[in-house]
Amino acid sequence: MLSLSAPLQAGTGLDVNREDVATFINNMERSHGIPASETRRILAAAEIQEPILEAMRRPAEKVKPWYEYRRIFLTDKRIDEGVAFWKAHGDTLRSTAEVTGVPPEIIIGILGVETLYGRITGRYRVIDALSTLAFEYPPRSRFFTSELEQFLLLAREQSIDPYSATGSYAGAMGGPQFISSSYRAYAIDASGDGRVDLWEDWSDIIGSVANYFAAHGWQRGGRITARVPGEVPSSKLSDGLKLDRSAAEVGEYGVPVDGENNLMVFALENEEGPEYWVGYPNFYVITRYNRSNMYAMAVYDLGRAVKSRMEAGDGAG
Repeated sequence: MLSLSAPLQAGTGLDVNREDVATFINNMERSHGIPASETRRILAAAEIQEPILEAMRRPAEKVKPWYEYRRIFLTDKRIDEGVAFWKAHGDTLRSTAEVTGVPPEIIIGILGVETLYGRITGRYRVIDALSTLAFEYPPRSRFFTSELEQFLLLAREQSIDPYSATGSYAGAMGGPQFISSSYRAYAIDASGDGRVDLWEDWSDIIGSVANYFAAHGWQRGGRITARVPGEVPSSKLSDGLKLDRSAAEVGEYGVPVDGENNLMVFALENEEGPEYWVGYPNFYVITRYNRSNMYAMAVYDLGRAVKSRMEAGDGAG
């Protein structure tokens, strides 16, 4: 199995005899044919991690304005490391772009924002994270019970050691931080070695991010976003992350439109006040990775910054 970091700290062992855990174990056998003894053995090794519950219960932090959020990701260090990553994996990035239409800089942006190009992938055992949230966090128990089911299926399919695989406190894994259901649905064996490894196989990681985008409707060569040269009334902004503005309407704002695609219009808070942007269908696809227009814009800006530095011949070697 992969060489992965240890969890933050020991927790309390999961009681596999309690009713909800026993029901889950029986469902794995009934629905998937996995012997109850096998699931029970794996879950008996799971530990309830209080820091995970604390993270989930913590009151939502103040939402940062765009200009503060952007500074987290648009740093010289992150841009330079993106250049180094691009140089190290240029052939894979180019071939992936040719097949899927997803530009290298967008994949770079995702990996840079998510895990600093694979350097920060989480230190909790996935089995601990998902067991803790499935059985000890009622507000999202249903979702995380499903993800625990998906993880156990994934571990069998890809020969992943369920005792040692690590990820975030919410169970997101590897360089692209895929949750278990996304891993099973979108991760691919781009290297052709017979298994999908999102921790150490960069061909698989890069290919899987691109496949996720392609599966969510990425348009080859399509526009991503454009700044509106002026103001947009609040009543004309999109209702959340929706492509709910017509091309004809958006075209009146002085930005290019392609065909009859619906678009989104949103505001970002700059230090001098709000600025207004149009999101094309490809921008919407980025928000499928993380439901936030600030996240999608950070991915876009970081990718562009890395590409610009690459083209200038500057940055890390």
